[in-house]
Amino acid sequence: MGENIFKIDEREYILPGSRACQGCGLSLAYRHALKALGQNTILTIPASCLTVLHGLYPITSVEIPCLNCTFASTAASASGLVAGLKAIKRTGLTVVAVAGDGGTYDIGIQALSGAAERGTDFIFVCYDNEGYMNTGTQRSSATPPGALTTTTPVLTKLEPKKDMLKIMEAHSLPYIASVNPSYPRDLYEKFTKAKLFKGTRYIQIYAPCPPGWAYLPKDTVKIGRMAVETGICVLFEIENGRFRFTGRSKVLAKKGKRLSVADYLDAQGRFRQMSRDQAVQLQQSVDEKWEEYVRRAVE
Repeated sequence: MGENIFKIDEREYILPGSRACQGCGLSLAYRHALKALGQNTILTIPASCLTVLHGLYPITSVEIPCLNCTFASTAASASGLVAGLKAIKRTGLTVVAVAGDGGTYDIGIQALSGAAERGTDFIFVCYDNEGYMNTGTQRSSATPPGALTTTTPVLTKLEPKKDMLKIMEAHSLPYIASVNPSYPRDLYEKFTKAKLFKGTRYIQIYAPCPPGWAYLPKDTVKIGRMAVETGICVLFEIENGRFRFTGRSKVLAKKGKRLSVADYLDAQGRFRQMSRDQAVQLQQSVDEKWEEYVRRAVE
């Protein structure tokens, strides 16, 4: 990578006045992702926060063709688009499926795994806001331990967060990446790079959510940076099995110094009932994952 930041496409594919929440991490990431993907793209999305951002038919705030699909069928919908384009001999188009963690980790994992196993030629993007935010902040398997949701009203979530990136790596995909809207250059370059590969590609967006995570909308970029500085979110890519840190995470790996997870937890109201033991366990889990990545990293 190394593309100059000033070469980012100046065209805007999201029009002013979308229905996204103030400070939405997804909308920041989506803006730069669409710039990288360009107009020769066909999108498919399930019921989600992104459906809200796109708007109600026949009006939309996004200037790229999009097929709305059912919650469980995002990857199946993308597979159908790929097959349809092949049948009519249309080339030069990138099919991109975008779903939240609910539509990826949980409801949509069967169709995604099937498409990945077949190597269907599309990019699957998961924006991970760590819960079912569009329907009222319910717990998903991406919700971190210690977080409060509307379906954990008495106790916080006790189970660890599912490692979807590792699950997708087990499918031997040609390209996998982790991105964060607080680092738009890194995000833009990875989406640009993903277009160069064939087969199923997977990109996971860390997507801060002000109402679901209980922080002020003005702090979205700050929360995203704290996640990287602590190792909660690690910026990396896996290209044909080769893992490497990117961006700020690459710098942190060389320096060997990260912030305490406690700083990140204290900045969000969703962790207000997290126990001391849970905080200690989360720090240990983050440290272990970080060390695993350090051992794997290549220049």
